[in-house]
Amino acid sequence: MSAIKDRFSVRAFLDKPVPKSLLEDILKMAQQSPSGGNLQPWHVYVTAGADRAAFLEKVQASIKAAPMGEPDSPDIYPPKLKEPYKARRAQCGYDMYSALGIPKDDKMAGIKQVMKNFEFFGAPIGIFFAIDKTMGRPQWSHMGMYIQSLMLAAVERGLGTCPQEAWMLRHQTVREHFEIPQEMDVYCGLALGYPDPDHPINNYRTQRASLDEVVTFRGFK
Repeated sequence: MSAIKDRFSVRAFLDKPVPKSLLEDILKMAQQSPSGGNLQPWHVYVTAGADRAAFLEKVQASIKAAPMGEPDSPDIYPPKLKEPYKARRAQCGYDMYSALGIPKDDKMAGIKQVMKNFEFFGAPIGIFFAIDKTMGRPQWSHMGMYIQSLMLAAVERGLGTCPQEAWMLRHQTVREHFEIPQEMDVYCGLALGYPDPDHPINNYRTQRASLDEVVTFRGFK
């Protein structure tokens, strides 16, 4: 319960390495995640150190060549986001930029913050998740359970994470660098490291809908 409550999307990390043995413990714990038929349909790619630096150099080259995203980048959100989802997304962005002191009309400052995605927000560890293209929606949901398990295990060990769907805008660079086979779909990235407790972006929290908005109870007295 405490890990669920304490988890948040960390967007500023300390310059402090994460021991490989600690990361292995977290990944082993995440392997306990459920999956239908025990397929365990996920494959995980982890980068750190010199490999991370080389990868981020390739990412910067990709950004210069295609600032709006690489060809065939999938949509992160539905093209016509309806309510209440549109309002929730807008509130999330407003709260984050307010925490950073970025005015709503300062587009350049907002873009600079978004681009920090492609530096893992300074995290020493970058993780990517892939799944076989023959898998369907049930198996995708199982991979989501795995990612959540990993994030909660990280919190328990004093680490923080930020799941990053923004990496889909650089899906080709991700695939090429990590030599991900064409029969695999690349999903999101994940920044992992020690949170910077003093950074203002780590001291705000997104709002959550009430139970009345998302739960229908039947049969209770």
